[in-house]
Amino acid sequence: MGDPHPADDALIASIASGDRDAFAELYQRHRSDICRFAVHMCGSATLAEDIVHEAFVAVIQSAARYRPGQTDAKLWLLGIARNFVRRARAARLISSLDDEAHAGAAALRVENDPLADLARRQDVASLRRAILALPARYREAVVLCDLHELSYADAAATLRCAVGTVRSRLHRGRTLLARRLCGANESRPCSLAATRMIP
Repeated sequence: MGDPHPADDALIASIASGDRDAFAELYQRHRSDICRFAVHMCGSATLAEDIVHEAFVAVIQSAARYRPGQTDAKLWLLGIARNFVRRARAARLISSLDDEAHAGAAALRVENDPLADLARRQDVASLRRAILALPARYREAVVLCDLHELSYADAAATLRCAVGTVRSRLHRGRTLLARRLCGANESRPCSLAATRMIP
């Protein structure tokens, strides 16, 4: 590849031709986003790593079918990962966030105030549990729109549904999440702005 920073579409086309360097570059660019999505959807860092592996193996197998312009490469990758999350859920492999408490620990910033750091960690853990407890269709919308900050249109492309469906699921998911979070800790103000805390 002559271009030192080829577009994702060009990388996928090169992957379809068997270019290992192109695959490594695409993997490097998108691995963290795909892993983050998988962790939030299944609650297990270990299972998320498996999903990332399976998703990128699927990229090798389906790169020739990728059509530039029909979707963004990142959205295509998230859609592939979503399929593997659904398969894992169907196989009942989704585990509790409690056994994967270390999943986001490295991403948490150490603060000067140990009590504030502890409270933040507890908030993040509560939020992760609340997100994982959402029904899958609402969880997908919350994870894609609130945590990955995708637009409604991009989330709809990833989920292969209408924009109105994404808005509806997101509204319902946020409502359920707020109820769960407020019910868990009524002494603190309830705000979905807390979703921004999740790494």
